[in-house]
Amino acid sequence: MSTKENAAVAQLLGLLESRYAIRVLWALKDGHPQTFRLLQDSVGGVTPNTLNTRIKEMREAGLINHNDSGYIVTSAGADLLRRLGDLPSFATKWVNNQAKKK
Repeated sequence: MSTKENAAVAQLLGLLESRYAIRVLWALKDGHPQTFRLLQDSVGGVTPNTLNTRIKEMREAGLINHNDSGYIVTSAGADLLRRLGDLPSFATKWVNNQAKKK
């Protein structure tokens, strides 16, 4: 991987590792708009201030947007979610392997 690619990955991971950031994106993965309150319930455990901060950051990053119906993923956000599509199957395998270790 080139230095430029490493920097781009580091920048994206910096955004996504912020508390609740990936959960916000994941909560919008079905493509249906969500109001602030519904998004807060979908994410679970996030305070309004933290959710506002994550929304602002992800809007500035071009991953989510807001329309008359609520918050939605942008085409860039949908692209990222497609690339993360293998996460559920990996997570299931990982959890099963962790359980076997106990």
